[in-house]
Amino acid sequence: MNVRYADWTCGHCGGPLQLCAVKAAYMGSEFELELPGCPACGLYLVFEELALGKMLEVERLLEDK
Repeated sequence: MNVRYADWTCGHCGGPLQLCAVKAAYMGSEFELELPGCPACGLYLVFEELALGKMLEVERLLEDK
């Protein structure tokens, strides 16, 4: 996990975040990535740089098809 976020905890239950394999789906395509998440709550943290970088790029590519 990014060292910058290593001490972060879940905003819902307060548990420690762990790297989790996550399946994301958009417009019929599925992607697997690792994100920090709470195993107890099933909530995941999507870093701003990922959301506004690679994820936005893939979203635009899929919408242009």
